[in-house]
Amino acid sequence: MKLIRLLLLFTALATLSPAVNAQEKFRRGLEQSKFIPKGQWITGVSVSYSQSTNDNYQFFIVEDISGDNYTFKVSPMLLYSFQDNLAAGGKFGYQRSLIRIDDARVVLDSETDYKIDNLYSLSHNYYGMACFRNYISFGQNKRFGLFNEVQLQFGGGESKLCNGRGEDLTGTFERNYSFNVGLAPGMIMFLNNYSALEVNIGVLGFDYTHTKSVTDQIYVASRDSRSANFRINLFSITFGVAFYL
Repeated sequence: MKLIRLLLLFTALATLSPAVNAQEKFRRGLEQSKFIPKGQWITGVSVSYSQSTNDNYQFFIVEDISGDNYTFKVSPMLLYSFQDNLAAGGKFGYQRSLIRIDDARVVLDSETDYKIDNLYSLSHNYYGMACFRNYISFGQNKRFGLFNEVQLQFGGGESKLCNGRGEDLTGTFERNYSFNVGLAPGMIMFLNNYSALEVNIGVLGFDYTHTKSVTDQIYVASRDSRSANFRINLFSITFGVAFYL
C-alpha cells in the first residue's frame, strides 16, 4: 500500500509541475535602452588604403620578390532608423588594386624553380549593398554599443593582367560579376551626439563570383567560384566614421 501511495504522489506532482512552471515568467534581466531612436538618418563613409614595396623579399616558396602594390577602397553609407534600434538602407563601394612584380622566383625544391618577371595586374570593382542593422546598447550607456549588420551585396568589375615585354608580351582581360550574403557584427563609439566611430568584421557569409576572361584577344574562358564561411577574417576588419542626424 505504501508503494502504491508513493507512486500516486509522484504522479500527482509530475502532473502539477508543468502547470506551475507555465505560470512563472522567466526573465533574463537584460536591459535594452533606446540607443538609436526612430527617425534618425545615418550617413558615413569608410576608407582603406594599403601599399607595400618589395626588394628581394621572400614569402614561403616565392623568393627574390621585387615590385610594389596598393589597394584603395571607399564605401559611403546611408541608413534610416525606421524603429528604435533598427535601421535599414544601403552602401556603395569602389575598390582599385594594382600589383606589379618586376622579378620573382618560385622555388619548389633545390632543383625546381620558375622565374616570374614583368607581371602587371590592375583591377576595378564596384559594389552595391542593401543593409539591415540591429543596435544593442550596454545597459543604459549611450556612448558605446554593438550592432549586427545583415548585408546583401551585388557587384562587378574588370581587370587586366599583362606578363612579359616586347614580342613575348601576353595579356588577359577579365570581367566579373559577384553576389554575396553576409553577417557583419561591429562596435560603435559616439564622439558626441552626432558623430561616431565604427568598426565591424565579417564573420558569416556566402559568395558567388562569375568571371569571363579573354587572353590575347583569342582565347576565351570562364570560371565560377562559390564559397561559404563561418570564421573571423582579420583582413575584413573595416573602420569608418558615421553621422547620426
